[in-house]
Amino acid sequence: MKRRILVTGGTGYIGSHTVVELQAVGYDVVIIDNLSNSNEEVLDGIEKISGKRPAFVKADCTDMTALRKLFVDYPNIDGIINFAASKAVGESVAKPLLYYRNNLVTLMNLLELMPEFKVKGFVFSSSCTVYGEPDQNPVNENAPIKKAMSPYGNTKQISEEIITDFINSGAPIKSILLRYFNPVGSHPTSEIGELPNGVPQNLIPYLTQTAIGIRKELSVFGDDYNTPDGSCIRDFINVVDLAKAHVKALERMLDDKSDKQLEIFNLGTGVGLSVLQLINAFESATGVKVPHKIVGRRAGDIEKVWADPTRANTVLGWKATTSIEDTMRSAWNWQKKLRERGIM
Repeated sequence: MKRRILVTGGTGYIGSHTVVELQAVGYDVVIIDNLSNSNEEVLDGIEKISGKRPAFVKADCTDMTALRKLFVDYPNIDGIINFAASKAVGESVAKPLLYYRNNLVTLMNLLELMPEFKVKGFVFSSSCTVYGEPDQNPVNENAPIKKAMSPYGNTKQISEEIITDFINSGAPIKSILLRYFNPVGSHPTSEIGELPNGVPQNLIPYLTQTAIGIRKELSVFGDDYNTPDGSCIRDFINVVDLAKAHVKALERMLDDKSDKQLEIFNLGTGVGLSVLQLINAFESATGVKVPHKIVGRRAGDIEKVWADPTRANTVLGWKATTSIEDTMRSAWNWQKKLRERGIM
């Protein structure tokens, strides 16, 4: 019998790519999503790529009644991958209560139901923001957790603490915390990709929308940081590479490849690129210019951070392999596909 996996936020950017990878290796996937930052047509893209349409429940994970009904309607869920969270740093500074309510209540509801419905494994979508402004780069899993620079970052820190406390209380579950660096790009088929509702809060969709003429110009927040070109440095990881790490994490828990109930892995390439370097990489890979201007720093932004992915490479058996050029081409091809479909 196929193992059944619940993917919360599964029509979102990273969620949809992870569903494709799960179905590719034979998992039975159930998605729950409130469609607050995605749309139901993503299911068509998933089906075109994988040949199978996942089960879909439109509901909010903060709604305990709806969540409990899902577990009753879809019994024998073996694992959960939790992507159901608000995720924009700038928006979280402006709307902190939205972030605390959505991100933390969702998490607590899921954890509360896991023992009741005998769900074994929980993959949590965390973030390198838990490291704050790191003392040194690259950052490994033993780096100190710093005071969060934004409410978004704080929800990730608090979520990790909640999961740790729940497991330490004797809860019969396993969890792997995946601390992402900066996911970018789209599926190579251009059937799914990053499509936020409204004005994009993330760099790449704003960049591609600028390149195709939807936005006037891209704002680069600050050129006076202590970096070679003055712009912030990040570790940009291809979203398909990132999705595959979730499959590895599930297998590790469900197949009892580790006797630990809680593990943490950094997911990145190990290479830092500045925002201006990323713009140059996009222009070089696609031949398309991106109008951009330097503006003031943005609240909550970290100066520079990139991963030491050694532990994920050696222990989890996962590695980011897609080049930044191929990743930028995939993002541009997705944007062009949206234009062809009359969406963007």
